[in-house]
Amino acid sequence: MHLDSINHPKLRTWIDEMVQMCMPDDVYVCDGSQEEANRLSERLLRSGSFKKLEKRPGSFYAFSDPGDVARVENNTYICSRFREEAGPTNNWADPQEMKGELMQRFFGSMRGRTMYVIPFSMGPIGGPLSHIGIELTDSIYVVLNMRIMTRMGSKVLEALGRDGTFVKCLHSVGYPLTPGRHDKPWPCDANNKYIVHFPEERAIWSYGSGYGGNALLGKKCFALRIASVMARDQGWLAEHMLILGITNPEGKKRYIAAAFPSACGKTNLAMLVPTLPGWKVETVGDDIAWMRWGEDGQLYAINPEYGYFGVAPGTSMQSNPNAMKTIEKNTIFTNVARTPDGDVWWEGIGYDPPEGLITWLQEPYDPKSGKPAAHPNARFTAPAKQCPVIDPAWEDPNGVPISAILFGGRRAGTVPLVHEAMDWSHGVFMGAIVSSETTAAASGAVGQLRRDPFAMLPFCGYNMADYFHHWLRMGERTGVKHPKFYYVNWFRKNKEGKFLWPGYGENSRVLKWIFERCEGIGKAQESAIGNLPAPGALDLTGLKISEEAMKELLTVNAEEWLADIPGIRVFFNSFDDFPEQLMERLDWLEKRLKT
Repeated sequence: MHLDSINHPKLRTWIDEMVQMCMPDDVYVCDGSQEEANRLSERLLRSGSFKKLEKRPGSFYAFSDPGDVARVENNTYICSRFREEAGPTNNWADPQEMKGELMQRFFGSMRGRTMYVIPFSMGPIGGPLSHIGIELTDSIYVVLNMRIMTRMGSKVLEALGRDGTFVKCLHSVGYPLTPGRHDKPWPCDANNKYIVHFPEERAIWSYGSGYGGNALLGKKCFALRIASVMARDQGWLAEHMLILGITNPEGKKRYIAAAFPSACGKTNLAMLVPTLPGWKVETVGDDIAWMRWGEDGQLYAINPEYGYFGVAPGTSMQSNPNAMKTIEKNTIFTNVARTPDGDVWWEGIGYDPPEGLITWLQEPYDPKSGKPAAHPNARFTAPAKQCPVIDPAWEDPNGVPISAILFGGRRAGTVPLVHEAMDWSHGVFMGAIVSSETTAAASGAVGQLRRDPFAMLPFCGYNMADYFHHWLRMGERTGVKHPKFYYVNWFRKNKEGKFLWPGYGENSRVLKWIFERCEGIGKAQESAIGNLPAPGALDLTGLKISEEAMKELLTVNAEEWLADIPGIRVFFNSFDDFPEQLMERLDWLEKRLKT
């Protein structure tokens, strides 16, 4: 569509200003149609940026620059007016100074390229919990991924009207095609990346990276960092959570939200295939939940996304058969390995690499080299509606009612398989002490213990002490029905370093207990850290697991927990104005562990 199709004066003024700064050769407004997607895909095929996958209809393969493979948290900034607003866990920069620095980067950054205007809705278009963004980008890869990940195109402009509010998202790969400079399959400015948020302005500027959450600005940047500020100001919650529906054999259904750090099995849990007969799990979303109290006092959640941006390595018919079925067509694969017959492969896919495999670095695969065929953070972008277990209510604009909220992470020890909070503030405390051993989804060392409260540490757009206050306040509202809170850990290991719990579909046994607790029939016993399943309360029918392993999985080792408390206290004390209520909970926990 032509720029003249935009009849929103403020939007048009902003686009004109950005055009003046970025200097693209052309401006194109995306309509979101299939014809448009075909045309743009053809351009990437001709340039070598895309390769067609003959084995998967409508699917493409892309490979990135080796210097542009994951989120870059060191280069991610929250530019609020005051440093205190960002808090100690965010990179803060003065908004005026940062804007000045970025303007130099963006000046002429789109020369020789087209600026694509992407109107997108997070959540069903026009829904009461939905919000609109406009992303300006010089990357066709971003356009095609945003078309999968969000509701994108002319219908969004119609919903925006002449005076609707929108989040301003500006993105450039930072590789202008100046005279004599040739384009690359993956253009970027790998040594100069900036992912910058201006919360008061409701704006995001991203420069230099073309990858994932750095460039698909509807994802973590808008849906979490900016939305978390909007949620605080407007009285709702923007969370790094999956949403699933679980139905028992009698047909009773409940919805659960769950927060796990990246690459800790969110997508696997969201698309779980239960091993328990008669139980069914359906997915509303695998990554982000926007939640608010309904007029009936119930907590309701929507998945603001329209697709899945999942980690490919480790995804298999064993770990996640529904994800494997979802990505059979109309999917964009990035940094996986490519087979000679036009398919994809990655470590953990469940079968040996075929002959003639080409790695994500575009080299013949040599297993002796020790280098993986697929990058550990290789991704697939697939439409959510292709998921065979998509929940019938996944596009309900009013959301689904949440009965329980789960927290979890990768912990080889200390944390039991599952325990339940006593009340809302204890649940918020549980969320505040989430920690996990790091993975490849974020740049940095792998295997270190990292504090990641609510799995939001890299994604909260303001001071996390205020974030905890906001959660506590949300629970203090009168006339609301609190969901139950749980902490789960599928990753506990024995002394030999082997997982004690089989995980995957067997996690439905834990979900069944949680379901029964919400129904008021599940049995529990109190421990120092919260309620554990009572003996026999977890349905282990048909599961080959020793009594010794189950005992270890549900053991609360006071010494291990007490060893964890000083680190939690240091973390809590790193904030000014940290909620006294949560400090008291920590003292309460320590006292209970010592008695």
